[in-house]
Amino acid sequence: MLASTKVTILQAAQPEDPMKAVYPLSTVLLMAAALLAGCGGGDPDAEEQPLAAAAALATWQPRATDTWQWQLTGTINTSYDVDVYDIDLFETPRSVIRALKAQGRRVVCYFAAGSSENWRPDFGRFQAADMGRPLDGWPGERWLDTRSANVRSIMQARLDLAVAKGCDGVEPDNVDAYANASGFPLTARTQIEFNRFLAREAHARGLAIGLKNTVELLRQLGPDFDFAVNEECHQYRECEAYAGFIASGKPVFNAEYARRWVIYPQRRRELCTASAALGLRTLVLPLGLDDSFRYSCG
Repeated sequence: MLASTKVTILQAAQPEDPMKAVYPLSTVLLMAAALLAGCGGGDPDAEEQPLAAAAALATWQPRATDTWQWQLTGTINTSYDVDVYDIDLFETPRSVIRALKAQGRRVVCYFAAGSSENWRPDFGRFQAADMGRPLDGWPGERWLDTRSANVRSIMQARLDLAVAKGCDGVEPDNVDAYANASGFPLTARTQIEFNRFLAREAHARGLAIGLKNTVELLRQLGPDFDFAVNEECHQYRECEAYAGFIASGKPVFNAEYARRWVIYPQRRRELCTASAALGLRTLVLPLGLDDSFRYSCG
């Protein structure tokens, strides 16, 4: 179920919490249409012009050769000479996003789309019926019923926040609930429908969108997404599944966490050789994604 797209008005005058200054696009367009009608001129298409302008939002198209940095916790280290930064939507101040973009970086903003996190500022919007079983190993997180209209409305608001903060793209996480013990009767079909919903809503706002993991559905979802973010495809020998993404010129941003690639330089060189052969952009990172160390395959 699709709710109306939203845009931000008077962004420069917003408080730090832009969620309080977000308005439905449908309302703005009606106001614009009324003003156009009041100005006269007799243009029968005047009411549809704002809609056409909104549909023409330019979406950033990442390249398969783009380099990246991924940091979701701690003070963001903005010193890496990379094309793309992937950072937390809620925790990252606007000033950091502005600074990165001033350096010529593209900014991808991370948020959980398939799970609730009880520390997020919009957590109170989730209804009890929206939330299922806890995520193993991640305290405070619970799987979401991605069929819920309320859940989808919250995700639309998060995409609005990404626009308001100046993100170029988004990385929705936990978009594979159907393959986990979520507590809901989710299936591959419901997952594909939800993930495509996210892609449509992101593109309607001029945002690029990445497909996070969800390796089993790459064939079905690849055409809908602009890039991929993968965790540990080398570890689990799944990287070749991304051949279609690479062939389409879309980047696959890969992170590996296994300790052998941290402490043994020769093994890390072997990893990077394998990654380059597949066309992936691989980093060896801490599981906490706190920038405590970083090894890049280039």
